[in-house]
Amino acid sequence: MPDLHAALKKYWGYDAFRPLQERIVQSLMGGTDVAVVMPTGGGKSLCYQLPAVVLGATVVVISPLIALMQDQVAQLGDMGIPAAVLNSSLPPEEQRIVMRAAMQGAYRLLYLSPERLARQDTVAWLQRVPVAFFAIDEAHCISEWGHEFRPEYRQLSSLRENFPEKPIAAFTASATRRVRHDILDQLRLREPHKYIASFHRANLRYVVEQCDKKSHRKTLLAALRAYQGESVIVYAPTVALVEEIVDYLADRHIAAVPYHGQMEPPTRRRNQERWMSDEVRVLVGTIAFGLGINKPAVRAVIHTSLPKSIEQYYQEAGRAGRDGLPADCILLWQPKDAGLLAYFIEQLNDPQEKERAWQRYHAVRRFAESARCRHLQICLHFGQVPKWQRCEMCDVCGNAPDWLRAPSTIPAPASKPKPAPRKSATTTTTTPAAATDRALLDYLKEWRTHTAKRAAVPAYVVLSDAALEDLCHKQPSNLRELLGVTGIGERKAELYGSEIFAAFEAFRNGARAAARQTAQVSPAAETIRLLAEGKSFEEIAQIRGRQVATVVGMVADLIEKGRLEYRTEWVGEAHHARIEDAVRRLGSQWLKPLREALPAEITYEQIRLVVAR
Repeated sequence: MPDLHAALKKYWGYDAFRPLQERIVQSLMGGTDVAVVMPTGGGKSLCYQLPAVVLGATVVVISPLIALMQDQVAQLGDMGIPAAVLNSSLPPEEQRIVMRAAMQGAYRLLYLSPERLARQDTVAWLQRVPVAFFAIDEAHCISEWGHEFRPEYRQLSSLRENFPEKPIAAFTASATRRVRHDILDQLRLREPHKYIASFHRANLRYVVEQCDKKSHRKTLLAALRAYQGESVIVYAPTVALVEEIVDYLADRHIAAVPYHGQMEPPTRRRNQERWMSDEVRVLVGTIAFGLGINKPAVRAVIHTSLPKSIEQYYQEAGRAGRDGLPADCILLWQPKDAGLLAYFIEQLNDPQEKERAWQRYHAVRRFAESARCRHLQICLHFGQVPKWQRCEMCDVCGNAPDWLRAPSTIPAPASKPKPAPRKSATTTTTTPAAATDRALLDYLKEWRTHTAKRAAVPAYVVLSDAALEDLCHKQPSNLRELLGVTGIGERKAELYGSEIFAAFEAFRNGARAAARQTAQVSPAAETIRLLAEGKSFEEIAQIRGRQVATVVGMVADLIEKGRLEYRTEWVGEAHHARIEDAVRRLGSQWLKPLREALPAEITYEQIRLVVAR
């Protein structure tokens, strides 16, 4: 067996493997089929990337997201590992160049989408590429019992017949026992080595809080103020709510960026990069955000509604605390969330699909409402039976954050000590040494942001947060010491060594990170100004990068608060009169009866404005 530790150090800059990684790599080096279930942040990608480097052949990686593939290829290139992606985003000539180079064995890793692999011409071409094995990322997508079933993944079952001699490796972060069996069957794995890491993420604190409409936003605000200066992900169920929450936070001086599928791709990518590089600390997204996001120092993931399944929740919440330090997973839900989930399930036509959806619904309701340890519930859901009954790291076990309720109402902690609160680089402190460390970290992050912009890659591709923190701690003065920093391999040292040393020198000479611009125009104030200028709702939506419904919702809210005068021309006199008449007859508490009582050409937005008035 080649020296795996030497390659791990040379390319990744790590001194040791994480749990299970070395055994998985050895199985793949030995030509065995492999099935791996490893939580988010467990280091799955290294398990197939390292064998590709050491074997000197091409590993074909099947991945569902174009953006994720491109980021991984950029990251590998930065480490000195030749890699390429082949998908529809490349111009035809570039695709031909990649295909020719692949046949000559130019790449250690080659990323394809499942749709691409389903094409007969792709299969014929791949049979001429020196493939070591196939790695299926997000393998739970192949199972109808999984929470993210994708029909195009089903076609991967043909891999075995098209490439009978090539090993297949399946990787997923969230698969129940039933889904795991389905993955093995669908991919026709031959006596695979199975590696299932523990589902217990001991550094995460799970907190579930049932709210009403009034307390929901206040609780969210209290949470975000508690994590001030830290990276946070907020999940919202709809595009409209993502935008509403971003505007609500901006009006309360908390900068956040939105992320959802209806945004223009360049804007969406820019927002993600601003969050990744710590330019903005809070990202509010739909479930479209997160797959493959490699940001270790996320201190909290907050869900603002009940997720569709425990698997979805576990995967999304698991994006917190990937650096191994304490982090919070907060679920703020309202009873109406359950009604909405039930409504969507009832729209499903396939009886079996509907039955699976109801099973997921009941499981996630039990998780939210049960008085049983939350870590224990998650482990049992995935088929792991722990020896303990209490985790001491969830609200049920008496470990709730101070911002959530008065200390007197928090149940007394059990005998097991709670993890010490993290002293982050952004925590305000009075000691000169800590202040210097914080200033140095901010300066290095600024250097990383500029470097990433220059190379047109996300900031984490240059260096991870963990690498920057280790740089601050060790402050290397030569190449040998630089190679001793976590996450800096030979190629990174060669690429960035002189710049890092120059950054240290500049910092010693008094250079500091530029002060962040935190002052923002209030979304409400900006909307009022644009209306005063005579802009239509559509124009305001365009200017502010929002959906029209979001703009109308804000205008209605401002009318209700007496901050804005209602104008009949927004709705039209005839429509206004009809809506007003319906409100007199039916009241204004619910919009749905009004909508049903009015002609089809009258929109929800028009009703909302008249009701606000």
